[in-house]
This record gives sequence, C-alpha cells and structure tokens, in this order.
Amino acid sequence: MKKSSTHDINILYIKTTPKRKGLERKNWTMKSTCNVFDLGRHTVEFLIIETEAEKSSCSSSSSSSSSSSSSTSISYLRPPKPLLVAAPSDGGEFEFPVVILLHGYLLNNFFYSQLMKHVSSHGFIVIAPQLYSIAGPDCEEEINSVAKLTDWLINNLTQALKGIKPNLAKLAISGHSRGGKVAFALALSPAKTKLKFSALITIDPVDGMDKGKQTNPPILTYIPHSFDLQIATLVIGSGLGGLKKNVVFPPCAPKGVSHEDFFEECCAPSWHFVGEEYGHLDVLDDETKGLRGKLSYCLCKNGKERRAMREFVGGVMVAFLRGYLDGEMKDLEAIRENPKLVPIEYSVDSFV
Repeated sequence: MKKSSTHDINILYIKTTPKRKGLERKNWTMKSTCNVFDLGRHTVEFLIIETEAEKSSCSSSSSSSSSSSSSTSISYLRPPKPLLVAAPSDGGEFEFPVVILLHGYLLNNFFYSQLMKHVSSHGFIVIAPQLYSIAGPDCEEEINSVAKLTDWLINNLTQALKGIKPNLAKLAISGHSRGGKVAFALALSPAKTKLKFSALITIDPVDGMDKGKQTNPPILTYIPHSFDLQIATLVIGSGLGGLKKNVVFPPCAPKGVSHEDFFEECCAPSWHFVGEEYGHLDVLDDETKGLRGKLSYCLCKNGKERRAMREFVGGVMVAFLRGYLDGEMKDLEAIRENPKLVPIEYSVDSFV
C-alpha cells in the first residue's frame, strides 16, 4: 500500500455538545432501518464455548451426580481459548459478518457483554475470547493465541453456533486497550492466520507505559502513515484516557502510546473518533463485578457514566462495519457530517 500523500488525506474535525437522549434521536436523517446508537432489530443470543480442558473439568466434577447421564457429543474441535459469543438468533439462512473482540489488560471478556449485544443486534456475530487470567507485559503469547483462534474458526465456528450462520469472508478484528495493540499486531502480520481480516477496529489502544517504554512487541514506529494494513481501520479514543485518576495510578492510556499515535501511523482508509469527556474503561458494562470489576472504577479517570460512551462506541463500530464489510457508507458519513446524530461530545478525523 502506498503511503498517503497530502492530497489523499481528508481531515475533518467535528465537535458537538452532549444532548439529552430522546431529543436529538428524533432528528435522525440517516436512511437506516435502525439507529446505530440504539440496539438493532435482531434478537441476540449469548453462547459460551469452552475449551477442552474446561469441558473435561466440568464433566469430571459432575459425573458423580448422575450415573445415567452421558456427555453430549459435539461435531467440532473445542477452541484454544474460552469464548463468549453474541450472535443474532433470528437470522434464518442469512450469513452474518464476524467480529473478534479482544479484551483489555487483566479484564474479563464478559465485562464487554453490553457492547457485544449492541453490535450483534445490528447483524454481527461478536466473539470475545478470554485470553488469560494473569499476564505479564509481553503480548507475544496473546498474539499467537488469537492467530490460532482465528484459524479455529474456519472448520469449527459454524458447528459451534448451532444454526446461526457466520460469514467468514467478512471478518473484522477488534480490541480494547492492550487488546487493541494485539489486534494491530495481527492485522500487520497477515501471514500469521489462514483467514484474512477485512477490517480493523481498536478502542483506546495502548502500546505500553510511555514512548520508549513500549511492551513487547512494540507496534508504534512513530513514522506517519507507516502501517501497511491494506484494510480499513477504525481507531476510537477516549478524551480522559491520558489523564491520571489520582496521584497514585498512572494514566490508563498514556499519551505517546495511545489512540492518537496509532491513528497517525494509519493509511487510508482510516477513521479516528474520540469521546471527549469519557475515560479508558467507560466502554465496559454498567456493572462489572468481582475484584477486577471493582478495580475498573478506581484505576482510570472516568466520565459521568459508561452507557453514553459505550453506545457511542457501539454505534460507530456498527456504522464502520456496515461501511467496510457491507459497502453501506451512509451511516458513517452521516455521523461525520452531522454532529446532531451523536449523543456525546466527540471529534472525528479521517484519511479516506
């Protein structure tokens, strides 16, 4: 892919102030079947697909409860990592595009269930692996795990979904925080997977602690438009991610290794949306339980609520996926051109 020249780049800055829900929503001008910032028309079903080790553990622990019970046979190999899947359950014979969603550092995949439901309700199968429970700074193992998972989809996803039909010719890779870094790493190394990605989405990606303190493998090169991705890219950032919550904790998305830097290295077509008054973890579910869930409220500087940022992220993801997987650009272009469509204060740049 050629690097973008100045005449190839269209940069548009838009800012809008927040509006009360229910007021601006009546003014939608997009000719969509549904509003991308609201739930879509599809009924969403959540599936948990266990690894072989998890299934064996559950079977052995429950075997004594019923001597007459037998294990249910399956027609697919179990995945290399446990999966949480959100899928439209009312599609009949229709084949839905697939989105892999990678969680952030030390977070649980089910912390993203509301975002997954939002995207899936608009006609996408969203697959969120649990990549680890504990991890160090090195991301190589995660990259390799996601590559194996991607290849697992080829012969196993259709059977695992029990009647819900995936379209793997329309496959997007996405990730939040450290998961965004992993998503970029895979998109930049297409030889790692047999399946090819058609689009890349990252939500407040982070490449390390600071410029010069990137975690292995470093993704950012600090050379503008140097990413030879050859697929459409969406980078979503948070306005508060680069700020400290308090004097104890560092910023969750430090400047120099976060969304602005990733977008700067992207080539056309690429989009950059920023929720100005929201934080790094405001994309998560309204309620995240357990110790890790509780920590998500106190480690990062947050906005007033998670719902608005999550709906913003979900809506932009849907519009982008429609544009670059289905060829329907009107939603994405409408969001860029008309700030009244978006319920939070935001900015948008694009290389198109």
